[in-house]
Amino acid sequence: MKTLFEKILAKEIPSKLVYEDEFCAAINDINPQAPVHVLLFPKKVIARMDAATADDLEILGHLMLTVPKVAALCGLKDGYRAVINNGLAAGETIPHLHIHILGGRPLVWPPC
Repeated sequence: MKTLFEKILAKEIPSKLVYEDEFCAAINDINPQAPVHVLLFPKKVIARMDAATADDLEILGHLMLTVPKVAALCGLKDGYRAVINNGLAAGETIPHLHIHILGGRPLVWPPC
């Protein structure tokens, strides 16, 4: 069964991409928790951080280097938060690794 992000990439679910390259893509979150809330995900399905292997080193590094590019495209000049949820207890709702990029307002710590 395809993940939500695979269906978006296959154009089975309509969505406007905020960013795309050969390894990953980003979309706006449909339930934003900040004025800017983007989801950056690899095109290769990795269920979660715990499922990543040494073979995923290049894509994981690429994702981390892409976060600031996406943040800049979204106008987040004063800072942003990058979050990865791993497992149901952490709030993971889609079994496809993704990074939440949040900003556009002051963010408190610790998060709720």
